[in-house]
Amino acid sequence: MTIRLLVVDDDPLVRAGLSFMLGGADGLEIVGEGADGSEVPELIDRLSPDVVLMDIRMPTVDGLRATEELRRRPDAPEVVVLTTFHADEQVLRALRAGAAGFVLKDTPPAEIVAAVRRVASGDPVLSPAVTRQLMSHVADRVPDSRRGTAAQRLDSLAEREREVAVAVGRGQSNAEIAATLYMSVPTVKTHVSRILAKLDLNNRVQIALLAHDAGLLDGEGPT
Repeated sequence: MTIRLLVVDDDPLVRAGLSFMLGGADGLEIVGEGADGSEVPELIDRLSPDVVLMDIRMPTVDGLRATEELRRRPDAPEVVVLTTFHADEQVLRALRAGAAGFVLKDTPPAEIVAAVRRVASGDPVLSPAVTRQLMSHVADRVPDSRRGTAAQRLDSLAEREREVAVAVGRGQSNAEIAATLYMSVPTVKTHVSRILAKLDLNNRVQIALLAHDAGLLDGEGPT
């Protein structure tokens, strides 16, 4: 299957470079380019990409707002955020909005291709453990209103689902969660799928962020 990729960046040299470097990869087709987030809806309607490689900082509509609007659409393509910073408040906001991960602009082309392939297959680019590292490096004081909302959303989970959500937030793999909570790996996968469906989330990264926002990690609150 060929993965259809849309590149959105306000720097024409970056767009050209990415299109040139990624366009020759097996199973990947650059279907179009955009210079601003304001162009994304029309490009999605016209080109039907599977994945959008999205710059965060753009002049009219930035990548954050474009990602938020895009992920509200039915059957939305996955989004991989492009950034020059690995510990950026806006990266976390993009992940909360539904981006499947991020890559640095100086990432080797082969790694960007691998990231695109991963999100196209339904896997986030970065693990919850990496997300935790981001959260520890970014001044991300959670407002009381967001903490309360996150806690309320997690209250909709059954007790076992809540335990799995917290374990995901702590960066544990399915196998590690299974060993810790004394269940099989398939059962863990079932719980993760139910959590995503109940909370209307896109991926495990968002589960981790929600657990963080609710104050359930690293002794911040009860599990």
